Amino acid sequence: MSDIDIQLLSDICEIPGAPGYEQRIRQRVIDEVTPFADEVRTDNMGNVIAIKKGLKDKKVMLGAHMDEIGFIVTHIDDKGFLRFHTLGGFDPKTLTAQRVIVHGRKDLIGVMGSKPIHVMSPEERNKPAKTKEYFIDLGMGKEEVEKYVRVGDTVTRERSLIEMGDCVNCKSIDNRVSVYILLELFKRIQNPPFDVYGVFTVQEEVGIRGASVSAMQVQPDFGIALDTTIAYDTPGAPAHEQITRLGEGAGIKVMDSGTICDYRMVNFMRETAEKHGIQYQMEVLTAGGTDTMGIQRMTPGGSIAGAVSIPTRHIHQVIETANKADIAAVIDLTEKCILELDQYDWSFQ
Repeated sequence: MSDIDIQLLSDICEIPGAPGYEQRIRQRVIDEVTPFADEVRTDNMGNVIAIKKGLKDKKVMLGAHMDEIGFIVTHIDDKGFLRFHTLGGFDPKTLTAQRVIVHGRKDLIGVMGSKPIHVMSPEERNKPAKTKEYFIDLGMGKEEVEKYVRVGDTVTRERSLIEMGDCVNCKSIDNRVSVYILLELFKRIQNPPFDVYGVFTVQEEVGIRGASVSAMQVQPDFGIALDTTIAYDTPGAPAHEQITRLGEGAGIKVMDSGTICDYRMVNFMRETAEKHGIQYQMEVLTAGGTDTMGIQRMTPGGSIAGAVSIPTRHIHQVIETANKADIAAVIDLTEKCILELDQYDWSFQ
């Protein structure tokens, strides 16, 4: 089993990078991957493409998105409170009692505020929270706020990574754990059969945008996306709704809302896991898309594509939780798949 570099994973998870504003995490990725790649470049959209040359004339694209769900400032009111629009999918109730970081001329800590329960009517208490009912309080007046904050500045969530039992817990495990995994793969892989294009993509949380652009550029023969998936293995969850379970290994994606994975890739991944004794579980995700969609579709004739997923509880909250053994299994399985791609019969059968 692979060892997990907790310090690197912590750094990767905690660096801010809302969709379209991935500058800081992008630079960290470039710094980390450059010593282990034959070439590193950045495209016009901001995707980082790291290349490791292979022995044969085919290409495999690995995709891991760098962006995290966040917010963008839309208004500063007369008292200095901020209104915002979401970047990515949020369950509004998860905003309650959270700290955030506003990325203006300098970073400012703020808190998500809403109407106190003490002054809510019975009807208000019983209705679901709405995003538009929240505001960001920076603890300062309008004049001071406007020294640092402008409409269009981004906001990310504030939460550090901790180890919790067999797991890691942080904001943005989705999908910084996959960024970490892709970095680890570049450190480990030697003499791959095909050229490996490790693409750290942008703007996945707002519509698989970076992966689509980069796939058109790379034009891969094979594609493997790395992303988190739902682990709804919590009290009250019916077995058929759990998708994956923590501690039961790497997820081999069969489908999500944007992709039906190539059955050849699914079978290859499953056979590779069994051959090497790597724990795995099958993943059928009926809602939610991943970079797999862009990697599979956005090249002439398509690519033979699939995904390896990291089971994660509490996705799109600040308490996202992944099992360390599952993370290690994803690293091991993806590495073996990359190194053995040329040993499989890829013809239609």
